[in-house]
Amino acid sequence: MSDDVRRAQGMRVRREVLGDAHVDAAVEGTTPFTAAFQDLVTRYAWGEIWSRPGLDRRMRSAITLTALTALNHHHELAMHVRAALRNGLGADEIAEVLLQAAVYCGVPAANRAFAIAQEVLREEGVE
Repeated sequence: MSDDVRRAQGMRVRREVLGDAHVDAAVEGTTPFTAAFQDLVTRYAWGEIWSRPGLDRRMRSAITLTALTALNHHHELAMHVRAALRNGLGADEIAEVLLQAAVYCGVPAANRAFAIAQEVLREEGVE
């Protein structure tokens, strides 16, 4: 697959998972300094990894929530809770993912993740 095809596929998947508003803001905020990074994320994360057929998007979202919790990447967690909802995970499933993360990633990390997820669920009108 050429870089151009991977980039186009990545942008399509990125928009489907994160939503147009988020992706538009990221694209609009691109500068000459960040352009190569935005291209890398679009081609590699979204065009290569999220586009692979081996896992569905629900599973990829669950894994992503766990990884972000484990690494305390709270700035990305809210965005991926929204993505998990868009990918078909319900609030109960998100809670189960975070409970699983509590055991393997640590209670403090999961505590913060629950707080972030609860705020997103409230904002999205999901109980």
